[in-house]
Order: sequence, then C-alpha cells, then structure tokens
Amino acid sequence: MSDVIPGGKPDVTNVKKIATRESYGHALVELGHAHDDVVVLDADLAEATKTGMFKTAFPERFLDAGIAEANLMGLAAGIATTGKVPFASTFAMFAAGRAFEQIRNSIGYPHLNVKIGATHAGISVGEDGATHQCNEDLALMRTIPGMVVACPSDDIEARALVKAAYEYEGPVYMRFGRLAAPVINTNPDYHFELGRGIVLREGSDVTLVATGLMVSAALDAARALEADGISAEVVNIHTIKPLDEELIVASATKTGKVVTIEEHSIIGGLGSAVAETLGEHHPVPVHRIGMRDEFGQSGPALELLSHYGFDAPSITAEVEKFLR
Repeated sequence: MSDVIPGGKPDVTNVKKIATRESYGHALVELGHAHDDVVVLDADLAEATKTGMFKTAFPERFLDAGIAEANLMGLAAGIATTGKVPFASTFAMFAAGRAFEQIRNSIGYPHLNVKIGATHAGISVGEDGATHQCNEDLALMRTIPGMVVACPSDDIEARALVKAAYEYEGPVYMRFGRLAAPVINTNPDYHFELGRGIVLREGSDVTLVATGLMVSAALDAARALEADGISAEVVNIHTIKPLDEELIVASATKTGKVVTIEEHSIIGGLGSAVAETLGEHHPVPVHRIGMRDEFGQSGPALELLSHYGFDAPSITAEVEKFLR
C-alpha cells in the first residue's frame, strides 16, 4: 500500500486528532448495538477508559468491579465461559501489571474468549507519571501463549481493531492511548486484519517499523528524511503478536536496514519482536527507538515525547545517525 496521502504531501494544517481510548468507547457501543452477547467490565475507571459510553447505552450489560483488577479479570474469565464476549477494561498499568497472573492463568491458560481493553499506555499518559506510564505491557502480554497483542495507530484503526477482536475466538490484548492521535489511515484502500502489517509509504534506503502513536511520527520523519535525500519505507505494525514476519522480512530485504519505533520499552516489545524475526530469517542492522532501561517522569505528554526522542525531529535525527 502506498503512502496514506497521495503524493506523500498531506495537508497537515487540518489533521483530525482523536485519542484511541475515545475510539474504543465508541466502538464498544457500536458492537453493543450489533451483538447482544457483548459485555463490558471496568475497574472504577469508566469515565477515563471511555467504557462509560457503553454503560450509558447498555447498563444491564455493564459491570464495575471496583478498584480490584485481579477480580476484574476473574469475572471476565467466568463470563466468557457462559458464551458471552467480555471486554475487560482498565489502565494498561493495572491490566498488564497488577492483573498479570489472573490474565495468564484464568484467561490465557484456558484460552478463553476475553478481550482486554488497556488504556492510558506509554509515556503520553503525561502528568500521571512513572507509576502510570506503562512501558512494559506489550512485553508482558507477548509472553502469554495464545494471546493476541495489538496497538492501533489512530481512530480508524482502533475501531477496526475492536471489531476484529470481537470476531476473533480467543484472548486479545488491545493497547489504547490517552493523547489525541492524528487520523492517518484515510486511504480508501485501507484494510485492517489481525496479524497483517501495512506499508504506508514505499522506500528503498531504510525501513521504519512503528506501532501505535509512533506511526504518525514515523510518517512525518520519513517526509523529513526524503528532504535530506533518504528514502524511508514506513510499515505500520498494529499487531505485535502474531507479527507479520513475511512483511518485515520482505521490507528488510529491500532496504537492508531497519529502525523500530514504539512508545514502549525497547526490551520485549515491537523492537524485540522485529529483531527476533530478522535474526532468524534475514539478519540486517536493526536500531530500536523506544524507552531505554528507565522509568518515565511526570510532565506534559508532548514535552515527554520530545524528551524521550519520540517526536518526528528526534526520530529523523536518530535514523540519520544510524544510517551514517
């Protein structure tokens, strides 16, 4: 698929921005209208996770477990055994972190049909600080056998992910953000499929593999690199597990160099998944952009993204340094 904007020159003056947690809330309501087996659970954060939209529309199919995330996952597991499709929601730090054992043993081990909506992930949580900026969730969820792990890049992709998760039989971990993200998947040919990456921009010198909020930043960086005579291919990996290994290998074979970009630790997340794949199938130089072995800090989201090298200028400079 070619660049999302014909000619690679979008009108950046009027780009719509929507937080993917908002998209999650709207998609749940749409699912609720279409399927009466959808049940939504939350851990006393319905206003923040946006599951409150579903609660308003379908109060009889909404359950608040209170500030008890382990119990939340246990309830979701039990509901799944009745044939319902539960969506269990809370902040990523509490879902992947606090309730890991329940997700592993009560959902993953029996391979139950539970969907986990984890919001407020990554550095862009901002002022909530290091305790709430979950940069480890993708790594944790990747290790659970049979767990699908996904991180959408914008509103369009987030809504498509929620519907695809419903249609998939088995556990799915969905990562959503607090910060409004640019809507980039406006190409009429856009198609979402779990486990299939998307080439948003063709290139020949380096492959930029990004996920979530970093996809739009990677596109901006690719345009800046083009101005410097560097042709960067941009690959959107919305599904970290199962990874689209065929696409990753094909792009790496073409460009010979790969940079991964994620709002997550470079340990165990997208960067690790890509490096593992290329190490096994097509070794090429790989550079990972993400949180290095450190915690975040409190501050405005955009300032934190810049501080940790997640904005387009920082990514552009890092890629140029890597290529040199």
